[in-house]
Amino acid sequence: MKKIITLCLFVFALFLGTQNAVAQNSKLETAQKVNTEAAEKTEALRQFVKFDNTQRDQIYEAQQEFIRSSYAIKSQKETADYKKEKTKAISAHLETRMKTILSAEQFERYKQFSRS
Repeated sequence: MKKIITLCLFVFALFLGTQNAVAQNSKLETAQKVNTEAAEKTEALRQFVKFDNTQRDQIYEAQQEFIRSSYAIKSQKETADYKKEKTKAISAHLETRMKTILSAEQFERYKQFSRS
């Protein structure tokens, strides 16, 4: 009887460990997607806007934050209007941040790039 109880507890512990590992995998996958997407957008912007390495690093961080926030909004169980409102807010925040990072001429190019 003790062996059966021990076996059941062992199986239960394995089950809990598996669930935890799956949750960590999905977080890792999301982080990788965010980093990849931010790098691609930053590189595309670099080719169009032409900025230096310091600006590139700052833009990469801004893109990461924007994309991470976008994924968080998409995963929420809220109304479509709420999601649109939040998306507009983070887009405005990104634009404000880009305005502080880029010069006036670069920012105009950025706006042209984001419209296309």
